[in-house]
Amino acid sequence: MIRQKWTRAWCCVFLCMITTSILPVNPVYGAPKKPVKPAEVAEGPARVSAEAAVLMDVVTGDLLYGKQANKRRPPASTTKIMTAILGFELGQSDEVVTVSPKAAAVGEATLHLDPAEKINLYELITGALVRSGNDACVAIAEHIAGSEEQFVQMMNQKALALGAQNTHFVNTNGLPNKEHYSTAYDLALMARHGLQIPQFASITRQKETKIHFLEPDVFMDLRNTNKLLWNYPYADGVKTGTTTAAGKCLVASATKEGRQLLVVVLNAPDRFGDAKKLLEWGFEKTETVRLVNAGQAVAEFPSLKEMVQVFCKDPIDVSLPKAERKNIQTRVVWEKNANSPVQAGERLGHLEVWLGKQKVTSIPLLSENEVVGDRSLIRLFPF
Repeated sequence: MIRQKWTRAWCCVFLCMITTSILPVNPVYGAPKKPVKPAEVAEGPARVSAEAAVLMDVVTGDLLYGKQANKRRPPASTTKIMTAILGFELGQSDEVVTVSPKAAAVGEATLHLDPAEKINLYELITGALVRSGNDACVAIAEHIAGSEEQFVQMMNQKALALGAQNTHFVNTNGLPNKEHYSTAYDLALMARHGLQIPQFASITRQKETKIHFLEPDVFMDLRNTNKLLWNYPYADGVKTGTTTAAGKCLVASATKEGRQLLVVVLNAPDRFGDAKKLLEWGFEKTETVRLVNAGQAVAEFPSLKEMVQVFCKDPIDVSLPKAERKNIQTRVVWEKNANSPVQAGERLGHLEVWLGKQKVTSIPLLSENEVVGDRSLIRLFPF
């Protein structure tokens, strides 16, 4: 049984790495894009106490604010974001987990699990995210991969697949270890992915809840460690973390007027104040701009006899400070020689979106139909 789960788990991670490398399009989250580098984002609000912080638009993935965004730091219990992601992606919510002696022996923040207790995987993940149960994380890992060590390898592979290049996990719960680290930017990438999982998003927005143990048949009351859910009306996630080495950490999301933003603050003496300040700044000072609609023709490619219209398959949305909207530019780059035959749906080039001197994203341009022509003039449609 464990061998089968382990094989299935590695196949899932391998497939994730392949699909992430070719940047698939999520119809809800828009066209794939390379985010603006943290060092080049606009300045945000003053007096942010966090040593490292980022603010990201959840839908577009664009980075709106960065402070030492790529500095490696202990992530504490924000580690559990990745543990929960793999728990949902590699397991079934109604699978029954039997708690091992090793999992039950994990200390500090716990659900006080006992050996041989039985509980559904969904309930266990809820305990990890809401009450920050360290023991729950080990139980999840052992159930999915057979051991915590094997599960941690999968966490690291998944992190790389999501673009988190400055992250390395050695455990599932964030207990201190000098080789266990992440960054504000990497945690934002992981949390953004987690928020695309309905069960993850639903759990992390709950202020209070209950989990049900199957054996023994008891319920446990849980209260979320994320106080932002109580003192900021737009808050809807995600996870706290605290250790002596990491300081006070928080990954938080909020939705206002249909727009969701995500903030990460690490080693922040005023983590909830910092998060609220950054989120409010983001809602007030930044916006999401639609540059191109799905299927909209944006240019004409010169084929053998006539011009071929090219289009973007998916819409192009860009999030940025309102003051910088005037600096947006688009450029068409052809990847195929002019005066060549084309096939319908063939990729002929790409559309680059620039914010000043920074390239924000690059989107494939596809031919509308199969056409031949003999013209060399390239004419762009106005945006």
